[in-house]
Amino acid sequence: MTSSAADRSAAPAGQPAGSDAPQDPRSPGDARAAWTGAGIVAGLFGVALSWCAAAMLQVADNPVAAVAEQTVRLLPGPVAEFGIDLLGTADKPVFVVLILLVLVALCGWLGRLRRHGWIGPLTGFVVLAAVGGAAVVAQDGGWRPLVPVGAGLLGWIGALEVLSDPLRRTPVRRRGFLVAAGVLAVGAAALAVSGRLITGRRQVEEARRLLHLDGVTVPEVPTGVDPSAPVPWLTPAEEFYRIDTAFSPPAIDPDAWRLRVHGLVDRPVELSLADLMARELTEAWVTLSCVSNSVGGDLVGNAWWSGVRIATLLAELGVRPDADAVLQTSEDGWTCLTPLGALTDERNALLAVAMNGEPLSIEHGFPVRMVVPGLYGYVSATKWLVELEVTRFSDAEGYWTSRGWSAHGPVKLTSRIDVPASGETVPAGEVHLAGTAWQQHTGVEGVEVQVDGGGWQPADLALEPTVDSWVQWRLAVDLEPGEHRVAVRAISRTGDVQTGVERDVVPDGATGWHTVTFQVE
Repeated sequence: MTSSAADRSAAPAGQPAGSDAPQDPRSPGDARAAWTGAGIVAGLFGVALSWCAAAMLQVADNPVAAVAEQTVRLLPGPVAEFGIDLLGTADKPVFVVLILLVLVALCGWLGRLRRHGWIGPLTGFVVLAAVGGAAVVAQDGGWRPLVPVGAGLLGWIGALEVLSDPLRRTPVRRRGFLVAAGVLAVGAAALAVSGRLITGRRQVEEARRLLHLDGVTVPEVPTGVDPSAPVPWLTPAEEFYRIDTAFSPPAIDPDAWRLRVHGLVDRPVELSLADLMARELTEAWVTLSCVSNSVGGDLVGNAWWSGVRIATLLAELGVRPDADAVLQTSEDGWTCLTPLGALTDERNALLAVAMNGEPLSIEHGFPVRMVVPGLYGYVSATKWLVELEVTRFSDAEGYWTSRGWSAHGPVKLTSRIDVPASGETVPAGEVHLAGTAWQQHTGVEGVEVQVDGGGWQPADLALEPTVDSWVQWRLAVDLEPGEHRVAVRAISRTGDVQTGVERDVVPDGATGWHTVTFQVE
């Protein structure tokens, strides 16, 4: 028997014959765990480095967020709607966590491959970097977003090499590996914190804090509104629902912001924020609601909006007679197609700059967004607005309408029971029922309540100062102990009665009467 044959026969279990990997006295399971851990730590270090680099370069999205956002954009409409219905406003953080978990698992697997050489893990890291690079380029364009991807790739490779060294020694230097892993983990945390501290968002937040918007007033709750209603008349910005495709809300410097208005107009224009604020300001109570809102859902809010009427601007630009739509575009590339008539009639369709007396928050569209009463947000409420193209429905398509949703999206007549909640137990005797109802741009004339399948009883309405806001309703009923079932329906100012036919949110909003069942004792 030759010496080389003897060497091959002595290779430990789990180690390929002829491999340059050292003999590992630990069990195969311990060795795999160590190499997997090395891959995970290296992966986290690379992700943190890419995030920090993205923050330093003020790239809109880090690679992980860009991959998450592009993945969602590729999902069919029903799949995206299922996620919104299941997770509500938590859909984005949950999806980012899922992306991170998949990435961590892949990095752990690549770490195990490193035990047998560099070809496998290097190929895997390059593929992951390519996916991230494609996502950030699709998101931002240009070369700058690729720098954080490259930094992350180098971070992955370098960290894995540092962690590989003590594992490939004979004997394995367990303490050296643990020290290196600890240092890299702390480094990853430091990079993540640094990225948070130096991100362009902090600079934009400061610019927002110092921004003075002439003419914007603090909202005063109208006389006649029920101050004791279970759901307040005014929805604070931090509680206002947010449904959009942006995993990292664009942080836009207000001094650099521009709005381009072009297309089927005689006089295209590009406006700065100063140009916009030099125009006449309009303020109004407007309720916004999401087409994804299920019957009785909470994807609806009422706020005091300040901005410039888009109808006045479009009239000045000279809209051509063959136009029937406006394609809105966000800083992050999201689009919606809005019926031209909803932007040029008497309603307060606004280029909004403030919400509840304060400049828009970054999450809600700073510095400028669209607010259009009477339309669901998926065809009207573009945040981080940067472009308006006057066009035709036959020539353009919005993000959600290309995924099976209807083109026009008018808000449906809707009512909701806010108290008591389903499953709640209340004292016997006089039970107070209360809730909200809305149909923006049409208005609510009345609300009726049905108890235990009986006749419909009219509820008392609080003052509705505008047809564009929701209305509060109340009704006191005497109920005996036991289980009771209550339904509600609204009547519009045009005399329409809310339908009890139950339909899903796709393709143009849910219908049906909101019903709750509760105990009286």
